[in-house]
Amino acid sequence: MEEGSLWHQWSMFRSLLSILQWWGFNVTVIIMNKWIFQKLDFKFPLSVSCVHFICSSIGAYIVIKVLKLKPLIVVDPEDRWKRIFPMSFVFCINIVLGNISLRYIPVSFMQTIKSFTPATTVVLQWLVWRKYFEWRIWASLVPIVGGILLTSITELSFNVFGFCAALFGCLATSTKTILAESLLHGYKFDSINTVYYMAPFATMILGLPAFLLEGNGILDWFEAHPSPWSALIIIFSSGVLAFCLNFSIFYVIHSTTAVTFNVAGNLKVAVAVLVSWMIFQNPISPMNAVGCGITLVGCTFYGYVRHMLSQQQPGTPRTPRTPRTPRNKTELIPLVNDKLESKV
Repeated sequence: MEEGSLWHQWSMFRSLLSILQWWGFNVTVIIMNKWIFQKLDFKFPLSVSCVHFICSSIGAYIVIKVLKLKPLIVVDPEDRWKRIFPMSFVFCINIVLGNISLRYIPVSFMQTIKSFTPATTVVLQWLVWRKYFEWRIWASLVPIVGGILLTSITELSFNVFGFCAALFGCLATSTKTILAESLLHGYKFDSINTVYYMAPFATMILGLPAFLLEGNGILDWFEAHPSPWSALIIIFSSGVLAFCLNFSIFYVIHSTTAVTFNVAGNLKVAVAVLVSWMIFQNPISPMNAVGCGITLVGCTFYGYVRHMLSQQQPGTPRTPRTPRTPRNKTELIPLVNDKLESKV
């Protein structure tokens, strides 16, 4: 009994530790990216995203090939182009839109909009893939949509361009998640292997546009900035932390349950909002805070409903044509977290 109690206590401690380090990396990456755009005046989201992809590519290679901390999931060369490349393209768009939104709107508003992803995922599956969901799924989306609307209407630092970038980022995240189910069937990817295969493709996709659209601006920034080298260290450090975030996601998934992961994810948003407000002091009205809270509660409720449906026994009656619900906790989240949610 004593040995079992000690093991339970260790499991609880490990779960708590994994959640805290996940929160730490996620919030730090978000704050650093906002700092880069706002305080360092480095207003080049494509280049920041490219730096993140490069650092993540190198980090995944070191973890898998050099340190051998994770076994490599072998993917056929043909599948890399037919399956991985389309996913990488959407992944790239997702990250870029997240960084663009951070340039124009506060972290609190951006993070709240990102919580809209469950709703966009369900709607896309219903409209494009003709999947049907139980009424409980649709009901769980009501507070999410309502909270987003209230937050948007009452946002004191509202910017149309930043709002649209964040909203389309939700669509890109949903598309990536849906495509993963169809394109990556047969491959049981974890977050590290996902980065290992997708980050190099994303770097290739984004490299030329970043050079053509932002190259001259970066040169001008480099000449005008009082301490460009120290600023570049911060920029590349954000890329290293972006990779660490993906590694922490792998750790937290394997240390917690699906319900815990969902709740911790929504609390993470609340922590990011609070920390960003303390650092950047962006104005938040009382009704805006209420809207953010309603959204997070809705996301938690949505995750709970999905989990309950996934626990139904095979013989339990189901609504006709209801799509398969996730069978394990790794299916409840996108293959690559928001950042690289990075930038999220």
